[in-house]
Amino acid sequence: PSPPLTGDTTHAVYTGRTTSWTTVASTCVAAVLLAIVAISSGGPWSDPVIMFPLLLIAAGVLADVLTASSVRATAGPNGFTIRWGSFGWPRCSYPLDHIARAEVIDLPWWRVSWGFWWTPRRTSCTLRSGPTVRLSLSTGRIVTVTVPEPAAAVAALHAAKVARSHA
Repeated sequence: PSPPLTGDTTHAVYTGRTTSWTTVASTCVAAVLLAIVAISSGGPWSDPVIMFPLLLIAAGVLADVLTASSVRATAGPNGFTIRWGSFGWPRCSYPLDHIARAEVIDLPWWRVSWGFWWTPRRTSCTLRSGPTVRLSLSTGRIVTVTVPEPAAAVAALHAAKVARSHA
């Protein structure tokens, strides 16, 4: 038998997933339109001028649907982790000790990246406007992430910080 657990063994953990069906639909519509343009050139299917663009379009749609159509986030004692798409890749993890501040902001529509956007000072993983989690890291980097319940994610991070400071 296992020894009994001692001390406080409860942790607040938030998990949420945001999917942008608008992005998936827009990508598919754009792919169909590009395919129609390629096919309307009148050449045979085996012509590299037609086949190569069609293969690029198919690869782009597949990559978009598998990696950029949804965001899964986990917040809690281990910090904040973001996983993209169907397979959870790419993935970003921010340990709790590296998070200087977590807050809920109202992200305006014109600041939405509609996917993953990285600059030397910011990382943005946003699929919609509205309430969003913003992390300020101890390095100065700002991380903005779309989650279904941003207040719950921030509360889980704050609870983990408080629990760690009392340990």
